[in-house]
Amino acid sequence: MKLKKLNISPTRTLQNAGWEWMLGESTLPYITDEMIIVSEKEAENYYDAVMQLYEMYIEAAQHVVENELFKEIGIPENLIKLVKYSWENDNHWHIYGRFDLSGGLDGKPIKLIEFNADTATCIPETAIVQWASLKANGLDESSQFNTLYESLIEQFKELKRQNPVLTPSLLISTMEGFPEDDTNMQVLGEAAMEAGFEIAYEKIENVEFSPIDGIFQQNKGNGSFTKYDFWFKLVPWEYIGWDEPELADILTKIVYDNKAIVLNPAYTLLFQSKGLLRILWELFPNHPLLLETDSKPLANKASVQKVLFGREGANVKILSAAGATIDAKDGEYFEQAAVYQEYTQFLSDHTGNYYQAGVFFAGEACGLGFRKGGKIIDNTAQFCGHIVV
Repeated sequence: MKLKKLNISPTRTLQNAGWEWMLGESTLPYITDEMIIVSEKEAENYYDAVMQLYEMYIEAAQHVVENELFKEIGIPENLIKLVKYSWENDNHWHIYGRFDLSGGLDGKPIKLIEFNADTATCIPETAIVQWASLKANGLDESSQFNTLYESLIEQFKELKRQNPVLTPSLLISTMEGFPEDDTNMQVLGEAAMEAGFEIAYEKIENVEFSPIDGIFQQNKGNGSFTKYDFWFKLVPWEYIGWDEPELADILTKIVYDNKAIVLNPAYTLLFQSKGLLRILWELFPNHPLLLETDSKPLANKASVQKVLFGREGANVKILSAAGATIDAKDGEYFEQAAVYQEYTQFLSDHTGNYYQAGVFFAGEACGLGFRKGGKIIDNTAQFCGHIVV
């Protein structure tokens, strides 16, 4: 791997934007002051791989729906009806997701690690910070595989076209206490606004849900309610199914009665489940972009044990071919079922750091960034931008 040192650190860009959470004052800086050098051909290969993978995911999800394999991939039972409904209706538009990949540089083959289809983050880092870092250092800001922001705008325009009878009013919600989620949604909201949506923000704890009338935000000043025909929640669907069954039922009725569109749609649970990695391998055995995946440990192969709906590396184990644990991360998802994916080593630099490529999909493959960490990329990983030369 080749890295380019930045004379002007991204820290200044972050300070100007007010994104203090990225500065890493008590730990390592979250955004590195280096950029990974990527060739035009390597960037094209990432693009082509993600375009192909998305089509494969659609085929695999259709297979799950047609064969009623929801239980096998861990879909909460109280969301199956909504998953099927949103899958079958085009007005439920998948705005964006992020593919995590190994390889892609130095002749190493690209391999799918997983697809963060429901509540993917790293939007501001990918769309804005790495672009601004090029500009701040006097480099050509167009020298990136990065049209994420423009692609998000087009996705929201398409969402409007798919739902002409609904008012383009969008309420965006995150959970309390996660400033990085708020920053991600600020960028998403700006893109939606440019696409012609009226935008508002409200913590999910304060959103009002009516099974008869839809989704509302209450004005804290006068107590009045404003209805929104679109709701984007940076809250995982599986959390709603498991922890908020009453809300799951209300949202199902709201969507069925076309009182609101919920984003990302419930069918992204199919993509989000790591159980789909096994389905992909069954449908496309030995595909060059895939790693062998099964619901039981792989015979005579090093593998990675992953729970079906784990996040940020939690409850991930790297196992030797003999089944011994090489590395592991604790987490809150230990009660979930797991899959076993063939182990592949991430890209690495001369100091032993590992890099996982992330490519956003928003209508098309549209934004590359890298996360830097250990053999298991977890919530302590840093973000590393890139430059195409």
